[in-house]
Amino acid sequence: MSDATLDEVSVLSAIYCGEGEFQLVRQSAQDGFVVRINCSAGGDRGQNVNVVFHLHPNYPSCPPDISVSSTGLSRTQCHSIRQKLLDKAASLPSEPMVHQLVEYLQQQCVELTEKHRTGEDAVKEREKEEWAAVLSLDHIRSRNHYVGLLERWSQQLQLTGRLLLGQNILVILQGARCDIKGGVFLIDTTAALNG
Repeated sequence: MSDATLDEVSVLSAIYCGEGEFQLVRQSAQDGFVVRINCSAGGDRGQNVNVVFHLHPNYPSCPPDISVSSTGLSRTQCHSIRQKLLDKAASLPSEPMVHQLVEYLQQQCVELTEKHRTGEDAVKEREKEEWAAVLSLDHIRSRNHYVGLLERWSQQLQLTGRLLLGQNILVILQGARCDIKGGVFLIDTTAALNG
């Protein structure tokens, strides 16, 4: 084990001094060091990420082995982060690098959290968008009953609706996407039951 590795482990234990942040899992002359760093990454709504670094006896001449786990990230996301860390470690000069890798991990988690938030926001935006649906009905058995039912559903789902009677019977619905889906489901269900 090199003095640089001993110094780095000492510095890491000082930097990550919070409860449960740093753990020296194993230390031996044959296997080197195994350290676990538990860091919060990604800001307010960030993730708790557990990273295990295996610092081989010839570290930092060769990059460490890395393992990533998190209860807030999927296995695929953890694997992706691990691969990015390994790539980053391979690109760094042969000098103590664990702290740099942890900072890089935190940056990756911030980006991952922002992408996740952006995805959630996009879904919410799509749900709020104005949509229109046009349904074609084969027949209506009881016109008054069906018109009343459509009026009630339109009010409950906050939809604007029109019933066009003629050679073709059309129902036109306008409103938020999630409400449109509910209205279409109700109309399809009723049509199937009355069909």
